[in-house]
Amino acid sequence: MITMNDIIREGHPTLREKAQDVVLPLSKEDYALAEDMMTFLKYSQDPELAEKYGLRGGVGLAAPQLDISKRMIAVHIPNPHFTGEDDTQPTHLLSTIMINPKIISHSVQLGGLEDGEGCLSVDRSVEGVVVRHLRITVTYTDLEGHTQKIKLRDYAAMVVQHEIDHLNGIMFYDRIDEKDPYAQLKDIKLI
Repeated sequence: MITMNDIIREGHPTLREKAQDVVLPLSKEDYALAEDMMTFLKYSQDPELAEKYGLRGGVGLAAPQLDISKRMIAVHIPNPHFTGEDDTQPTHLLSTIMINPKIISHSVQLGGLEDGEGCLSVDRSVEGVVVRHLRITVTYTDLEGHTQKIKLRDYAAMVVQHEIDHLNGIMFYDRIDEKDPYAQLKDIKLI
């Protein structure tokens, strides 16, 4: 089981490397890694399990954050509109493993998270808005080896861009204007 002790922190060289493509079909080890990454995210979002195992809440995790330089991400984003009263409504906006994900198109319109971004590999608060594309189209391979193409917008698009940045050695704070962390607020849509 992955815990916070397995997640490397900023300053570790692996976080600045461009990760290698995952060889397909998936090895048993890579498949197990993907499942462990998703389990971590699910446990981190369950208050009882998060407390039991000392996990910080997360919606995305990239293999390089585990000191494994492979192009694999897990995303588990709760649906903000889910009340729990209607069983027909999905509980998650997006929950998937993406192997070798690639952004193939994006919107011109930019946005950012009003409250800023955080990261499991960063143990400090970083002020500022990370400017990202509001809509993206991503291709990736799923755990069954099938090629997928998905269009994402708003929060889900921001999360996936954050995780893909990890695969390219980019930390979220690299995208914040150091001189004026809130400089672009008037030009972007805040979510």
